[in-house]
Amino acid sequence: MGDHYTVECCDFIHAHEELVARVRQEMPGEDTLYDLTELFRIFGDSTRVRILYVLFEAEMCVCDIAQLLGMTQSAISHQLRALKNVRLVKARREGKTVFYALADDHVKTIINQGLEHVRE
Repeated sequence: MGDHYTVECCDFIHAHEELVARVRQEMPGEDTLYDLTELFRIFGDSTRVRILYVLFEAEMCVCDIAQLLGMTQSAISHQLRALKNVRLVKARREGKTVFYALADDHVKTIINQGLEHVRE
């Protein structure tokens, strides 16, 4: 059925010009779409997702995240840099300790919606 629909749709190449023009006008620019791709790419790594979930629950320092996830501090620091580069996490210094947290409520929403989707 999918192939049949595709063939029928292709027979009407000019039938949806207004729709194509409207969507083209609403499309974000290439730079924005690239940034969105990079954001979603970050979620493609289970370690980064685990770190985000930890920070969803509580602000933590690198050593606590490493202990919780059974990883080295170096590995956690590396992933936190990637998460900071796309503005998913933020850092706060308290004396010699740096604490990490989710950058804002948008990140919490992304995680909540992702969890809701996979639990359906």
